[in-house]
Amino acid sequence: MTKPLRVTHCPVNVAGVPWENVQALRRKGVDARLVVFDRGTLHPEADWSLDRRGGFVRQQLTQWRALAKLLPRTDVFHFYFGLTLVPKSLQFPILRATRKKSVFHYLGSDIRGKSRDELTYGKRADAEIVGSFDALRWVPEAEMIPPGIDLRPFTPVPPSDRERPVVVHAPSNRAKKGTEDVIAACKQLPVELEIVEGLRHDEARERYARADIVIDQLYAGWHGVFALEAMALGKPVVTYLRPDVVEQAERAYGTKVPLVPASQ
Repeated sequence: MTKPLRVTHCPVNVAGVPWENVQALRRKGVDARLVVFDRGTLHPEADWSLDRRGGFVRQQLTQWRALAKLLPRTDVFHFYFGLTLVPKSLQFPILRATRKKSVFHYLGSDIRGKSRDELTYGKRADAEIVGSFDALRWVPEAEMIPPGIDLRPFTPVPPSDRERPVVVHAPSNRAKKGTEDVIAACKQLPVELEIVEGLRHDEARERYARADIVIDQLYAGWHGVFALEAMALGKPVVTYLRPDVVEQAERAYGTKVPLVPASQ
């Protein structure tokens, strides 16, 4: 009997994307796990947290011990957010010497606005992945695999007919998501604005379910996981999508992206 592919995703769980990927791989019969440096506040899910302590040397020792343990039980190392388990200058020679494959999976702010020279480290991996056609601007050689979510935990909650609709905005970074513009716009409208920050993902999702309108981001050019979750809850989402990327997505998916122009 053929042994299942063994994949280690590491070393962070940004936006919950790595954890969702691990769960999906397991459902396909892949021996997948998520190993993180430390559990995040928003997305603490992981199979193994190294819980690093102390200064740089002590943290490095923890990471090297983890790599030594993972090497014999991993065929593919799937790295996120431009990070590796140990310094890149040593990580990839070790993987090549032990005949292990590797992937760099970019999640947005780790590449957005950076030069080709700043992103050359990605070429050390065997493959590169981005989550949208918009992100190909920075890593044109990458494979585009859109983020997926498990729809089973989501029960659509239609918007209410309350006199002052509740607008929910959940910025991971206020400056990058256009939060100040969201606040300024909502002050001029008969709405209640709720900004969701610093909550565990399950707690935040409860806030999303109470929304009448969700605002994702205003600057990046494509939506994030937050917008997918809001739509899974049956919410209308306001976000900024670059027109050329919309056209590219429609050609690739063979379907019309359901948009309502801002003028309406």
